[in-house]
Amino acid sequence: MILRVGRALSSGTRLKILKLLLQGEKDVTRVARHLGGTEANASAQIKILFESDLLECRYEPGQHGLKKISKTKVKRIVIDLE
Repeated sequence: MILRVGRALSSGTRLKILKLLLQGEKDVTRVARHLGGTEANASAQIKILFESDLLECRYEPGQHGLKKISKTKVKRIVIDLE
């Protein structure tokens, strides 16, 4: 678990996503716009954060199918090695 979280936190992009989602839940399109990148990249970064158990995700109907909505599960991360 620590390795997955460490890997997820090793990216500046993923840290930006976590900080953005502290403001409230967002869909992939909004995350991509905030980052100035593609939806594909934002989605890939969100997947890594989700797999590290740092995000919650759900799907809602959108204009062109389903849209993925993400929100952070954490506000603070503390790693205790003891």
